[in-house]
Amino acid sequence: MENKTEIAMFHHNILFIEGLIVTEQTFYPAFILFLLAYVFIMVSNIGLLVLITMGKTLHEPMYILLCNLPVNDALGASVMIPRLLYDVVKPASERYITFSECVIQAYGTHVFGTTSHTVLMIMAYDRYVAICNPLRYPAIMTNKMVIKLTVFAWGVAFVLVGILLGLTVQLSHCRSAIENPSCDNPSLFKLSCEDLLINQIYGLAFTAVLWAFSVGSIALTYVRIAEVCLRSKNSALNSKAVTTCSTHLLVYIIVLTCACFAIVLHRFPDYTFYRKMATIMLHVIPTGLNPVIYGLQTKEIKHKILNIFSQNK
Repeated sequence: MENKTEIAMFHHNILFIEGLIVTEQTFYPAFILFLLAYVFIMVSNIGLLVLITMGKTLHEPMYILLCNLPVNDALGASVMIPRLLYDVVKPASERYITFSECVIQAYGTHVFGTTSHTVLMIMAYDRYVAICNPLRYPAIMTNKMVIKLTVFAWGVAFVLVGILLGLTVQLSHCRSAIENPSCDNPSLFKLSCEDLLINQIYGLAFTAVLWAFSVGSIALTYVRIAEVCLRSKNSALNSKAVTTCSTHLLVYIIVLTCACFAIVLHRFPDYTFYRKMATIMLHVIPTGLNPVIYGLQTKEIKHKILNIFSQNK
């Protein structure tokens, strides 16, 4: 009977998604916590985006490039948390998702993860030009350059993740269970009993190249900025460099740490609970902290927020 049910599910492309295991005691706290987190993430990120868009004094390359971050954070939260809330409400035995919905969620998840790195890379380049070539900054960081950097940040993610998922959707299925709180590429190709060598090689190469470029470019950028600051006797320049770079570096470290835990724990099936929590935290912690960090640490944005509150009073 069970085999017939599974065959029918395969035929209709219906998958079982394990989601987050909750008990009667933890159901309400978990639902309320994730709901409040999602509301906070969306309000803070959209608020930051509106603040930069409406504030004419913030229409500079640095802040325009920063707009990519709240857009990506809103995407990252939206592909994970609403579905998670839906699954928490559902009994564990009734958590189903269509294959196409699973692929869309996996695509959004990996685009979010990839763009988190590429956006922070282009923001690091902006800081490098501003601090190391301040006189040439207006000539280099033109509107055309800002558009090119933005297209690069999102285009790389759309294309590379498209290839990643394209290889996976061609595989046949012999299983129907997604053993994760959400759909992602590893969970999808684990449904197949075919040879996964090509998928694994591309997935590992994709991750390795992305991280190598991300860590390498940002490390080189900060080494160069540090050299310029140490040689410079301009206290104003050094102070601005420390403020803007520390904010960017803090955000990058948070993204890197959360992503590292999620990727590493995917390789250890015995730590299922910790893998699930790491996956969820990757979509909650950076997306919630990023607008707070930039709102509190960036002087111009902080002044805008304070002005809004003072006008309301």
